[in-house]
Amino acid sequence: MTLAIFDLDGTLLNGDSDYTWGQFLVEKGLVDTQVYKEANDKFFKQYQSGTLDIYEYLAFSLAPLTQFSQAELTALHQTFMQEKIQPMMQKKASELLKHHKDQGHFLLMITATNQFVTGPIGDALGMDHIIAPVPEIVNDQYTGKVAGIPSFQEGKVTRLNDWLAETGHSMEGSYFYSDSRNDLPLLELVAHPIVVDGDEILTNIAQERGWQHISLRD
Repeated sequence: MTLAIFDLDGTLLNGDSDYTWGQFLVEKGLVDTQVYKEANDKFFKQYQSGTLDIYEYLAFSLAPLTQFSQAELTALHQTFMQEKIQPMMQKKASELLKHHKDQGHFLLMITATNQFVTGPIGDALGMDHIIAPVPEIVNDQYTGKVAGIPSFQEGKVTRLNDWLAETGHSMEGSYFYSDSRNDLPLLELVAHPIVVDGDEILTNIAQERGWQHISLRD
């Protein structure tokens, strides 16, 4: 099956689920408002500029998960989906996913946002599989650590190659859609790199290399 690979934040979603989850925790009074907001804003700017230390960020973003039970987190995420994620969903993104699905393509989402946040979003979008940073769970409780290699920058390629080896899927004829300069390593790997509402750096690269550049903004 041909792989149709998608980034999530800023690509399929008109917004960033990771950053917005942090805002959501602040709004609900579940974290130290000033400290958490300042750190969340700092890390988001680093991500946009391509300078983010993914391990430092994950230590920050996964820490709040350790304070709640699985049942509490499930309820919180359901509210998060309704209040924050649904408004970010894009009609054109849904149409693009359907276009690939109708051709018999395998829908694969690869995101740097952790699996707790993105798993239910991928399910809502109809993804066949999701590759994301995996938060460690011990005795049914999040530890605040990440298990394995985070799927960020070159890590997306590493995690994808591991998955290809496990599943037998091929990169022949593959597509990858992304908005971010952070995804350049994977864009360079696929048969059809497609930039979606790209940041300035990625937009310039797309123009130089003749890559397709589209918009999914409704």
